[in-house]
Amino acid sequence: MSNDISTLFTRDFPELAHLSRQDLEDLLSDHTYFQAIFHSLPRVRSMYDAQAELGMANESIASNNLALQDRLYELRTETKSAFDEAKALEARWKELEKEQRDVYQKFTPDFLHWRLQQSISEQDEATETLASAFIQQDSAHTSEGGSGTATPSGKEIDDFIREFKKARKVYHKRVMWNDRWKKGQVEWRDD
Repeated sequence: MSNDISTLFTRDFPELAHLSRQDLEDLLSDHTYFQAIFHSLPRVRSMYDAQAELGMANESIASNNLALQDRLYELRTETKSAFDEAKALEARWKELEKEQRDVYQKFTPDFLHWRLQQSISEQDEATETLASAFIQQDSAHTSEGGSGTATPSGKEIDDFIREFKKARKVYHKRVMWNDRWKKGQVEWRDD
């Protein structure tokens, strides 16, 4: 059986075929001798050489990485700074968009139509107030005279008529625009 082992051993490791049976037994029993022979084998030396070569390549890569480390930290800082600035600008963009929507809301067709209707009511009230003030002024002239014959002067009447016509003209223009709008004859462009 021991002959079979030595045959197997020398078959797997032909480099040991030159050793005698006694040398092979010593090899198996003496750890130091085994290590000396084992490390002298070409396959083992080749493996250790490859391992050393890989170790040196790893060291070279590691020193290259260490040489790049400061620049990488600098780039990381710059990237974080640029990212933070982009986030701040994005937040500002959202604020500006909201402001823009709020401003543009005052120029939407619905808002403008509502505002036109409001201005019609306001203009109507303004002309009614103007007419009431004139009538009250006329009443004041009549009661001051005592006889009931005192009337406003021609200039006062002309001024009232001019101002009243001007205010009513604005009112009627707005009513016309509102009527056109209701009929779909007003077109709003976004440009």
